Amino acid sequence: MTPETDRSNEEVADLVGKLVAPEEADGAERRRLLGRLSKALARSAKNARGSGAGRGRWLADVFVNIAQRLPIRDYATLQEHHYGLTGEQLADDLVRTAAKATTAIGAVGGALAAAEFAAPPLLLSAPAQLVAETLVVAAIEVKLLAELHEVYGVSVEGNGSQRAAAYTMAWSKQRGVNPLTPGSATFALGAAAKTALRNRLMRTLGRHLTTLGPFLTGAVAGGALNRAATKRLAEAVRADLRRQRALPPA
Repeated sequence: MTPETDRSNEEVADLVGKLVAPEEADGAERRRLLGRLSKALARSAKNARGSGAGRGRWLADVFVNIAQRLPIRDYATLQEHHYGLTGEQLADDLVRTAAKATTAIGAVGGALAAAEFAAPPLLLSAPAQLVAETLVVAAIEVKLLAELHEVYGVSVEGNGSQRAAAYTMAWSKQRGVNPLTPGSATFALGAAAKTALRNRLMRTLGRHLTTLGPFLTGAVAGGALNRAATKRLAEAVRADLRRQRALPPA
């Protein structure tokens, strides 16, 4: 990996972190950050010289770097940030917040893509915007998945990068982490795991391609599709976690 690629990927991770932050951002700020992220991703892809299947590998590598830097709050911090809620109510609020965030990103990303669709000379820049939306939505969902583990008291052992890898792989499979699975405490993203991650990211990107439509249809479709997908993920993960561990005392 070249120094230019490293710098581009660090910029990408920083911008995604700002878009994933729990603080509310208005639509104008989201559009500004997504625009910057699109340009940074275009530079990263160019530096990586990826094409075809290589682009999928590049996308997975970029996301692994992002996932390792996501700030995952512990149970006490989550309670503090969510007005003292506990248990299922806290989990419900986390899901509502994440779904609201992915809806907003989908609406902004869809609107950007719609604007590009309406201006044919700029159409070629639209895919970078959809890649940006894909990475931000995936990051929001991985963060949600990780914090649901905190709420349900399901501990994922290991250092920061190992835990990030475990949550990323769980997102790829759309389920919770089972800490009883052999090797889960020393989880690392090997070739098979990276293939699963790449496939999940490419499916998510494919979903976002449906937002490439004229006028406001992209914004409406982008928001609705993201909200539904985030809720489906949350339902599957929560079902897994309930089976694994009872809720901690309120």
